[in-house]
Amino acid sequence: MALLDGIRVLAFEQFGAGPWATLQLADLGADVIKVEDPTVAGDLGRNVPPFAEHGSSLYFEGFNRNKRSLTLDLRRPQGRAVLHDLIPAVDAVFSNLRGDEPARLGLRYADLAHLNPRLVCVSLSGFGMTGPRAGEGAYDATIQALAGWMSVTGGPDQPPTRSGLSLVDFCGGYVSALAILAGVIAARRDGHGGDADLSLFETALALLSYLGTWSASREWEPMRMRDSAHQTVVPFQSFEARDGFLVVACPKESLWRRLCVALERPELADDPRFATLAERARNRDQLLPLLAARFLERDVDDWVAALAAKGVPCAPVNTVAAALADPQVTARDAIAHYDHPLLGEVRTPATPLRFAGVTAPLRRGPFLGEHNSELLRELCGYTDAQLDELAAQGLIRPGGEA
Repeated sequence: MALLDGIRVLAFEQFGAGPWATLQLADLGADVIKVEDPTVAGDLGRNVPPFAEHGSSLYFEGFNRNKRSLTLDLRRPQGRAVLHDLIPAVDAVFSNLRGDEPARLGLRYADLAHLNPRLVCVSLSGFGMTGPRAGEGAYDATIQALAGWMSVTGGPDQPPTRSGLSLVDFCGGYVSALAILAGVIAARRDGHGGDADLSLFETALALLSYLGTWSASREWEPMRMRDSAHQTVVPFQSFEARDGFLVVACPKESLWRRLCVALERPELADDPRFATLAERARNRDQLLPLLAARFLERDVDDWVAALAAKGVPCAPVNTVAAALADPQVTARDAIAHYDHPLLGEVRTPATPLRFAGVTAPLRRGPFLGEHNSELLRELCGYTDAQLDELAAQGLIRPGGEA
């Protein structure tokens, strides 16, 4: 039995953050019903290039495996009636829309509690349901800019830089998955559900972590650091070797001393300018050129082997392909794979959420509306005649096929 068997989520989601949230639950066995707008060909992610084919794409697969698809237009009364028939059969309604959309579409607890008092309604929007920005849309890149992330990413002589990954979206998804599970547990305990009002902006602010604490408490001004260095810990950054780059991390005095031995520069450990974390931070402009010159003398693999032998945390700066080929990936079965009728073999990073002896089946992402008839029969008890009527109204395709 999968870990989240018995939890069912109705998800009004698209593109990145929302689908990533429910993917975490689907990979653990929750029944995630992906509700898609039939008037716009469903989730935008279905057609993201470069690997897209007739409403399926590798991008979409990376966010939507293990889900079922239902087409539903909430702007029409018939669509809202179908929603209301579904609500008694689900534990949670999740959406990633603008902050003002759940109220307009009737997706809040106040709109649906009379149909299922234990319902949990989770909204992930750019800025939440209240405040002056509630009606604004947002994307990962705009939130990285607004929340200060870009001001501390990149080098001091470079423009502010966005992370190479959509980390606000992914973190917002994880926060949402946690909120859904916490809400369902509380609803089953207390007998009633409620609303969770989440935002990408506040997620990004929370992830400022110690930088945000330093700034809010002491008006600390973080800056973009050369070589991806830590703000205050030295050395904790990338170094250029003869044939590439590696990252070295020494947040402890013992690690610093081990590094000096590995570099065959033991005298640096006894130099009063570099004797403590505080002194190394104060004198980083004197220390780092010494380390940088030494790292240029050998290849990355040589340094990684030498540092690892002394217990110094380090890693080569891999390409994505090199990361996926790491022996640890093979040893841990960290790549999932399955066949897709349009895309062929799909190979994708597997869920990192592991529980001994517990697995969930791996299924491809659904075609648009693929499970219309199946879901409406299973959850609402609709007859063939009712399904034919919905199809005639354009709400679903006959048979629910893509």
